Amino acid sequence: MCITLKYGIWNIETPEMGAVNTLVGEGYPPLPAMVLAARGITDAKKAHEYLNCTSSLIDPFLITDMDLAAGRVGLAMERNEKIAVFGDYDVDGITATCLLVDFLTRHGANCMRYIPSRLEEGYGLNPIAIHQLKQEGVQLIISVDCGITAVEEAQLCKELGIDLVITDHHECKDQLPDAVAVVDPHRPDDHYPHKNLSGVGVAFKLAAALSGDQEEVLNEYADMVCLGTVADVMLLQGENRVFVARGLESIRHTHRPGIAALMRECGCSPDTVCASTIGYNLAPRINAAGRMGQINLALDLFLTDDSSLASELARKLCELNRERQTVESQIYQQAVSMLPDGAPPAAIVLADDSWHQGVVGIVASRLAEEFCCPAFLICLDGEHGKASSRSYGGFNLFTSLTALSDLLESYGGHELAAGFTISRSQIPVFRQQICQLAGAYYNNSGPKTMLDVDCAITPELLTVHNVDALSILEPCGNGCPKPIFAMERMTIERITMVGGGRHMRLRLRSGTSHPPINAIYFSASPESTSVAQGDVVDVAFNAQINDYRGERTVQMNLLDIRPSCSAPCSAELYDYGRIRTGEPISAVEELLPTRAILADIWRFLAASGPIVQEAPLCLCRKIVRHTGKPLSLGKLMTCLDIFADVGLLNTQRMNKYILIRLTPGKEKADLSRSRTLQILLHAKER
Repeated sequence: MCITLKYGIWNIETPEMGAVNTLVGEGYPPLPAMVLAARGITDAKKAHEYLNCTSSLIDPFLITDMDLAAGRVGLAMERNEKIAVFGDYDVDGITATCLLVDFLTRHGANCMRYIPSRLEEGYGLNPIAIHQLKQEGVQLIISVDCGITAVEEAQLCKELGIDLVITDHHECKDQLPDAVAVVDPHRPDDHYPHKNLSGVGVAFKLAAALSGDQEEVLNEYADMVCLGTVADVMLLQGENRVFVARGLESIRHTHRPGIAALMRECGCSPDTVCASTIGYNLAPRINAAGRMGQINLALDLFLTDDSSLASELARKLCELNRERQTVESQIYQQAVSMLPDGAPPAAIVLADDSWHQGVVGIVASRLAEEFCCPAFLICLDGEHGKASSRSYGGFNLFTSLTALSDLLESYGGHELAAGFTISRSQIPVFRQQICQLAGAYYNNSGPKTMLDVDCAITPELLTVHNVDALSILEPCGNGCPKPIFAMERMTIERITMVGGGRHMRLRLRSGTSHPPINAIYFSASPESTSVAQGDVVDVAFNAQINDYRGERTVQMNLLDIRPSCSAPCSAELYDYGRIRTGEPISAVEELLPTRAILADIWRFLAASGPIVQEAPLCLCRKIVRHTGKPLSLGKLMTCLDIFADVGLLNTQRMNKYILIRLTPGKEKADLSRSRTLQILLHAKER
């Protein structure tokens, strides 16, 4: 059985010890110093710049068109014109909408909110909404977290006599909408030094421009800016670190009844709120409102001053999230039942008339991870369908959809997540062609899943004091990730299942001189990871403190586990993909195996056969552990091809895994007849 490595490659950094010693000498504790040095931060000045959460805020008027936006909104407030704040239905859009509506209302504006129905209107400015707002007497629309690509919608606003101010943070296309103001740090002509503001961050800047006092506005709305920034996975550097640090402090002592109620309903302690709390506890419940078509629950939660109503809204949001989870589970089970028998396809493309548009993206992500291939789920409505897709292993969705754009009615997104609309009749040919693209990608190189590990450490560093000291790296998130450590050659002393059999608890030991360390591996089992008591493994983990009945101990939160190796095991493929293409092979020595290596690999396979199914890199590590000799992934794959050429075995790529079937009764063959070997020998002679 194969170990299910979550990440094919562990990229373990080696901190420069001179930098570590410098940082320790300047007051940084050992573990944080190692993390910082691994990230290229070599002294206290650079560390302060990287971690600083108190830097001065940047003048909002440095953003292009901010003067025009503030001027037009200010004029609308003076004239008592009706203003509509138009947002998006995710956490960033919800908080941006609520921040600006609350700010404008408090300052006397005649202001309403509008977030489109995800199921009926879709994302962003749209003709349905614009016509409705016109009927309601709206004279100015301010978009938040959307609008930067709304060229046609901006023209419609002009035709209807509605002024439009766009505030957004998404990438621009070649043509900007014709609006009174287009405020987006990603504009090509924008010189704002901090390009990574969230949608709510840009909305905050507009409020600050109107107020003239950024500090006062941040004191009032830091919690909302923090929620949107973290939930939208923005880079936690520069101003965003200030927003999140100030926001977390505000959330811990929140004056907003809705946030307090939601934390109570989630069981979150205000004292321990961090960025992870937002990502894993608060954000999914807020997002449930948009996913399930009840966006007003989230808007009302943030805007109410009534504690009793806030409690009721928080309860309903949590119920809605549980409903979302149920719908997600139902779609997932149905989708799995629709998969073809046998080996999983190179890409999953499924469609159904009953699926919920707001939930299929989550299911697609789950399928992609479980079956190790890109997943496309299409919600059908009549003769058309709307799809959500998620990537796996480096397969570029946007590039692939662009290549197949003739089959699509529209598409958008990026390399990891994308959406498109398609005619029902085109789905079969789309399925065929996207599977061909994915199959070619995986057959050439396999999934490119990588875990960036800050550094490998030894057990003596994993103390309560040292783990507590990691808090100086907070807030952690995109751009300043939670530290990931590796520990090698750990013996599994004990395995127990917890959480109703869903999670695996391990006791790990390194040698005999150190006490054992407890570890938890969520959503894993001995069967899924193919580990057993007594195995020697490497583990990648977050270090955390387990506080149980007042006793504080260190615990590993495992992210991945793999067999330990006594010799180098390289994930490099070198020029392996060129052997069959006829392209020049420069890395012949790295691919050409000796007879001893071929013999070692064959003996391992013969002892493991007649059928071996493994992740290629995991198989490589097992062979290295068995032989005690170095081996690269490229050389292993070359050896398998040599054996296949002469009929000793056949191989089949199954996305993340390779399936090897040894030929019954055939244990010897003339390897010199292998085409792969002949190609390499010929390349060596050149």
